[in-house]
Amino acid sequence: MKTGSLHPNAPDVSADDYLVLGLATCFIKEDGEVHQVPIVEPIPSAALEALVKGIPTSYQMACATTWGAVLAGDTPQKPAEFPQSAQFCDDFVERALAAVRTYKRRPVAQTHIPQGTTRQDFNYSVERKRVLNSQHIVRTEDNVKQHEYTHKVL
Repeated sequence: MKTGSLHPNAPDVSADDYLVLGLATCFIKEDGEVHQVPIVEPIPSAALEALVKGIPTSYQMACATTWGAVLAGDTPQKPAEFPQSAQFCDDFVERALAAVRTYKRRPVAQTHIPQGTTRQDFNYSVERKRVLNSQHIVRTEDNVKQHEYTHKVL
């Protein structure tokens, strides 16, 4: 039985719709030092299918739940399986709505983690660090030097 929408911008999403949340190991750079931070993120269906195939990932675990279990009013609720120190990602509600829609579009992806269970057998690796507050600053020296005739018709 489907229940009503919990979010005003998502009339197509109901409380019992499937959602996967992952615990990612991310990093924040402060004062030249890098600090590890656990982040709770929604995982869309395509990303989950890639994780199941064994690509290296920063996700330690993934928990299958429902949209209604994650959202109470406008406040996200952390599942009990996640550590207290874990923080929600930026734009969590919008990203979670998008992830719910991916599972509605591709229901076969729901078979990888049955609802109410947790999966931890991913190829966990932090070799390539996910730095959340990194800034890419373009400098003049980064420009590629080109020959004067590069854009001319010869």
